[in-house]
Amino acid sequence: MNSHSFLDTPEGFRSGFVSFVGRPNTGKSTLTNALVGQKIAITADQPETTRHTIRGLVHRDDCQIVVVDTPGLHRPRTLLGERLNAVVKETYADVDVIGLTIPADEKIGPGDRWILENVRQVAPKTKIIGIVTKLDKGTRDQVGAQLLELHQLLSSHDEDAVVIPVSAVEQVQLEELVGVIRDALPEGPKFYPDDHVTDEDVEKRIAELIREAALAGLKDELPHSVAVDIDEMLPDEDRPGVLNIHAIMYLERPGQQRIIEGKDGRRFRRIVGNARKEIMALLGQNVYLDLRIKVLKNWQSDPKFLGRLGF
Repeated sequence: MNSHSFLDTPEGFRSGFVSFVGRPNTGKSTLTNALVGQKIAITADQPETTRHTIRGLVHRDDCQIVVVDTPGLHRPRTLLGERLNAVVKETYADVDVIGLTIPADEKIGPGDRWILENVRQVAPKTKIIGIVTKLDKGTRDQVGAQLLELHQLLSSHDEDAVVIPVSAVEQVQLEELVGVIRDALPEGPKFYPDDHVTDEDVEKRIAELIREAALAGLKDELPHSVAVDIDEMLPDEDRPGVLNIHAIMYLERPGQQRIIEGKDGRRFRRIVGNARKEIMALLGQNVYLDLRIKVLKNWQSDPKFLGRLGF
C-alpha cells in the first residue's frame, strides 16, 4: 500500500474500526454485508456462523469505516470456542466504536446484558452505539419500546448514548447508521485504497462460501462441526478458463456425514452446486469444484488441527 495515495485525505476526514456485537443471529453479518455493499461475511440461519474475523470497508467522501465482523461472543464449550472468544475480546479492545445489535422483534434479555458487560470489561472506554436490527420484523410499537429500553441500558454508562433502528435487508437507515458511526470515529487518514472491499484472502472466502452452502437449511446440530479447507486451486490444463478447486469438508461424526450427503447423495450435490455458483460469482470465472468429506473425530478440541485451520 503506497502512502502517497493517502495524502489526498480531505480536511476533517474520519477513519477507524467498528465491530458489531450481539447475541447469535442478531443480523451482524447481514448488516456488515449491507454496509460494505458486497457479500463478504457468510450468513446462515444458525447461530455462531462467523468463525474468522473479517474486515469489510465502507468508503464515503468524508470517512472510511473498517467493519470488523467477528464470531459472536458466547460461553465456550470447546477449545475452538475458547479460541474464538479470545479473538473476539482482542478485537473489541482494538476498535474505535462498538455497535450493540438487538433485533426489533426479540426482548432484551440476560444474554444481551452478559455481552454488554463482557464488552465493557475488555473495552471500558470505547463508544458503544445501540442498533435495533431487523426493523422489518417488528411493529412500530415494538421498535419504539426496544429503542427506549436499549437507550436505558446504554445510558447508565454513557449519558450521550445513541440508539438507531435499521433494516439491512430492506436497506433502511443504513446511511444514517454510517453517519452515526462516522461521528464517533477519530479524524485520521484512509487505511485502505478506495477499491478495497475486504482484506480477507480469496481461499478463505471460498472455504466460507462452501461452509455456507453446507449449513443452508440445516437445523442447529451441525454449524460447529463443519470446517472447510481448500486443498489446492489450479487452472484446468484441458479446459481454458476453468479453475479446478479441490476442497475438503471436515465433520466430527459419521452421522453428520449422512446428514450432509442426504438421501442418495442429493443434498451433497446441491451443496456443491450452490457453492460453485457463489464461488463463480466471487471470482468471475468458470469453476470446477471437487469437494470431499473427511470425518475427524472431535476436531474442535484438537489443538494441532485448529492451528492448521488458522485458529
